[in-house]
Amino acid sequence: MYVIGTAGHVDHGKSSLIQALSGINPDRLQEELERGLTIELGFAWLSLPSKREISIVDVPGHVRFVKHMLAGIGAVDLVLLVIAADEGVMPQTKEHLEIIDLLEVRHAIVALTKTDIADEEWTMLVEGEVRELLDNTSIDGAPIVQVSSVTGYGLDELLRVLDETLVNVPEPVDIDRPRLGIDRVFTMQGFGTVVTGTLLGGRLSIGDTLEAVPDGPTARIRGLQTHQQEVEEALPGTRVAVNLAGVSTDDLGRGQVLTKPGSMLRVQAFDLRIRMVTGRALTHNLRVAVHTGAAEAQGRVRILADDKIESGKEGWAQVVLRSPLACATGDLVVLRVSDQTIGGGRIVSTNPPRHRRRDMALLDRLDSLATNTPESKLLTQIESVEPTNLPDLIKTVELKASDIQKALDNLVKDGSVVAITAGQAGASPIYLTKTRLEILRQETKSTLDAYHKEFPLRFTMPREELRSRLNLEQRDFAAVLVELELEFTSSGDGISESDWAPIPTAAQENNREEILRLLSNAGLQPPRLSNDPELLAYLVANGEIVDCGNDVLISIDTLADAEHSVRALLADGKQLSLAEARDALGTNRRVTQAILETLDARGITRREGEVRVLTPSEKANPLLSENPSPEHSNS
Repeated sequence: MYVIGTAGHVDHGKSSLIQALSGINPDRLQEELERGLTIELGFAWLSLPSKREISIVDVPGHVRFVKHMLAGIGAVDLVLLVIAADEGVMPQTKEHLEIIDLLEVRHAIVALTKTDIADEEWTMLVEGEVRELLDNTSIDGAPIVQVSSVTGYGLDELLRVLDETLVNVPEPVDIDRPRLGIDRVFTMQGFGTVVTGTLLGGRLSIGDTLEAVPDGPTARIRGLQTHQQEVEEALPGTRVAVNLAGVSTDDLGRGQVLTKPGSMLRVQAFDLRIRMVTGRALTHNLRVAVHTGAAEAQGRVRILADDKIESGKEGWAQVVLRSPLACATGDLVVLRVSDQTIGGGRIVSTNPPRHRRRDMALLDRLDSLATNTPESKLLTQIESVEPTNLPDLIKTVELKASDIQKALDNLVKDGSVVAITAGQAGASPIYLTKTRLEILRQETKSTLDAYHKEFPLRFTMPREELRSRLNLEQRDFAAVLVELELEFTSSGDGISESDWAPIPTAAQENNREEILRLLSNAGLQPPRLSNDPELLAYLVANGEIVDCGNDVLISIDTLADAEHSVRALLADGKQLSLAEARDALGTNRRVTQAILETLDARGITRREGEVRVLTPSEKANPLLSENPSPEHSNS
């Protein structure tokens, strides 16, 4: 099934022609019927002589309603450009043709209507004017058919030409990524909330759960209709009415996209190559109305190569939106200012970082992305969100999952993208460009260098602090560290450069020896130390003293002696209270409790109510349980 969209100046007979062809009046609003003027989108359908079914979207021709025209023309297979023979080419004829050209529509038919009130010579002059108008547009050479909706003249010929033209139109693709751009939302008595749109990219079935993007609810499909016929499954390329359960019309609106939950992202910015229409220019930072599919949003255009894109010229730009849209790489965009179409283009990257202007390397990369190959699409998206993974890429790139995987394999093979497998077996690899990996390598090194200079006695930088400074998600940070493991050392909750080792100054070394001597002599009567906290932390990290908490710092040998004593007291399944331990160790309650909690933490003892017991021997700390202090072993 194919979708045909009308285009043309107001009052040139679009709706009358559709009614003459299909028997359906696409004007559904009372005001439209009274004024004979299409204000909103209208819909109809018919079967061609070949039995091929087509849907028709009738769009407004009045300048005030061009935004509604854009909502209907964005997802059609063929355009029926309607021009009245008695008036010829008019202002909205030209603007609609500009939009058709910007949306890269390749298949079209021109219907010269109202031939019953225009003489033959004048009609031939108009036809010549139309052929000249189509020159150098995307529908250059489109067939022109003279018709009259009043007398029926030429209608059979128009149907025949429609049939012939559609033979060359590609079948709608099914990449198992359905998306339906909502162009109408209404309530139907006995059914509830209904939305309509043109289905692209995949199939919908009754019972499917869909998400309205951006910022909409999820809802289950209660029913489906195509051409007022109930269906169990809707196919891509069809006009579909979707009855949704559990959602209000207040929660939905034109421009949202219904799709599988999590399969599309809300887009706040995108890159595109803008092509300006003749007579219009674009200046840097200009505010524009952005139209894509049935959606409209306000945005600001950042021109990347210069301060201006001249009339009829092209240039790279980044559009930053004031409110999010649902769109993807490859989608087409039309830009308007003050009710005038100024240009448009194809999105090559969604949610990219803010670009530096006049960056030749960036412009070269964007030029290569404009080739629109699967690899270029993927590389664009990876660069905009890296590191990323396959499930996230499937959400944002309009390709089959199998094609995405194939293109990823090609990018990894040629070295432009690196795949990192980290975490549990079967986890999706993390993908990032070779350039980004090198940047992360340098950033990691410089960050650790700075940290080691700031804290020369610390063995490692906390993992979470490094992750935060690199601005990486936990998943991505872990993967990057796996890739860089030969250059950096991971120890507990910290990271350091592989060749890093803290070296105390001469003064700190003297202080170190004094602290060790003091704690060794103090035994289980340790003083509260007020020395340099960094030096004390270094001694703890170096395994020379133990921080038992609650300001209890003791030598490693003292802890080994205490552990030996506690083990002896707990032998043969015995239990030990805090008071008993205090008396046996010959120290105070504060130190005793700190030592017992340290032994608990090291898996040597376990608290059960108010007493301690030994844990299984395999949980004991080998260093302390198997290697008591020299003093103890000699006793």
